[in-house]
Amino acid sequence: MIPLKRRKVSLAVNQQNDSCTFPHVSIFILERKMGTSRRAFLTRLGRSKGFLIKESYSSSITHVVSENNSGDEVQAWLDNQTGRDTSSSGHLLDIRWFTESMEAGHPVIVQDRHILQVSPKPNGDPTAMLMKSYACQRRTPLKHHNSFLTEALEILAQNAEYNDNEGRSVAFRRAASVLKALPCRVRSMEDLRCLPCLGDHSQRVIKEILEDGSSREVESTRQSEQYQAMKALTGIFGVGVRTADRWFREGLRSPDDLIRTGQQLNRAQQAGVQYYDDLQKPITKVEADVISDIVEKAVHAVLPGAEIQLMGGFRRGKEVGHDVDFLITHPEEGKEERLMPKITNWLEEQGLLLYQKTTRNSYLEKMDGPARASSNMDRFERCFSIFKLQKSAVSSKSNSTASAEDVGTGRESERPGEHHAEASGWRAVRVDLVVSPYCQFAFATLGWTGSKLFERELRRWAGQEKHMSLSSHALYDRKQNLYLRAKTEEEIFAYLGLEFIPPSERNA
Repeated sequence: MIPLKRRKVSLAVNQQNDSCTFPHVSIFILERKMGTSRRAFLTRLGRSKGFLIKESYSSSITHVVSENNSGDEVQAWLDNQTGRDTSSSGHLLDIRWFTESMEAGHPVIVQDRHILQVSPKPNGDPTAMLMKSYACQRRTPLKHHNSFLTEALEILAQNAEYNDNEGRSVAFRRAASVLKALPCRVRSMEDLRCLPCLGDHSQRVIKEILEDGSSREVESTRQSEQYQAMKALTGIFGVGVRTADRWFREGLRSPDDLIRTGQQLNRAQQAGVQYYDDLQKPITKVEADVISDIVEKAVHAVLPGAEIQLMGGFRRGKEVGHDVDFLITHPEEGKEERLMPKITNWLEEQGLLLYQKTTRNSYLEKMDGPARASSNMDRFERCFSIFKLQKSAVSSKSNSTASAEDVGTGRESERPGEHHAEASGWRAVRVDLVVSPYCQFAFATLGWTGSKLFERELRRWAGQEKHMSLSSHALYDRKQNLYLRAKTEEEIFAYLGLEFIPPSERNA
């Protein structure tokens, strides 16, 4: 729940249309070189006189108004925002047209002195692609045409993370995201002309793969002792990059090395080592569906009427994943408070939890909203857990006859290192449970759907292009100093001036 003392009621997206006197003239005021305050003043002035002033640019705009910009600068800005050639879309006008219209009290006729001149574009390759620069502006399907390139770039991105170089990692991932969004396979460097986010390093790797079939840098990285060790160590539940790097520097290379040397481990890491083999295996959609049945039964047993949503990669259409995420809420505000301990108690009574750690909702405790710097970390009540999933339940689900009752209690105790998946009738599965207040559910749904890069780009777009702060809790408009309410993801995209991208196409 957003703290009451900081709440303000926002206007509906289309509320201005009801009082518009000149609906046939749709105006967009370009903030570039103008400044936020002046643009806000001109917007209020225009609306007070019955003009339709839009907050964001779209194909419905008929008049683009700019101050101290050339026609070429305005055209380039529009092309970059839309990812296409907008040279035939609407009037590009100097601020004089707007001020004259304000004085007249109605839209004046566009004359030559109002029009910003745009230089004719040279004849080029009509097949050259224009692509939007933010991943949250693009549709990125799960299956694409350039996995032979993106997998190589993602190895370099992962290795950069292992070396604590976040900037380089993000650069490689943005380059890979652009390639995923292309409608066809890249066959030459000429196909990459005019595409954003492709730095010199990424282009060198792509060029080498296109010419030689592989990249020496990528293959050297993949086979390096450090990369393989860091991949193995960070694959342990409860182990981050810094801990894995410290262990690597101490000569440790695998979970077996941790056991052999008697390394001090916290409770999460002990579980991670104990169930390492299981947790490295991909989770299938059928297994995720079985876990969904279990979670729904647990939640409804302790809070009837609650809503449960499968999140993460499975919501985006993936058939396999490495964990299963659930978002839980209740339509009656406040009913969800202190829900997680009740859920985990029910699961433990059924013998379904091998490990769990619950954290409280610190968002309310800190009274801290998204006016702070946006982050990919939220502060919901949550439970990081390892489930005990009976294989018989998965088999039954595959035959469309399973229910949560098929999952046995299986209360057998084990010592670390004793679980052998091949010999047992169950496997360990990572499951994250998150509880959200109903008023924040749309933002939580958007944040927990992913992909990681798509969410990062959404926050970057909100901050850099819209002067807003987006988190999994709320959207805060810094210019107007208010929280923007939303009940659906579509409303959030509308506030941000973005085309709605369905979950299945957020695989950046």
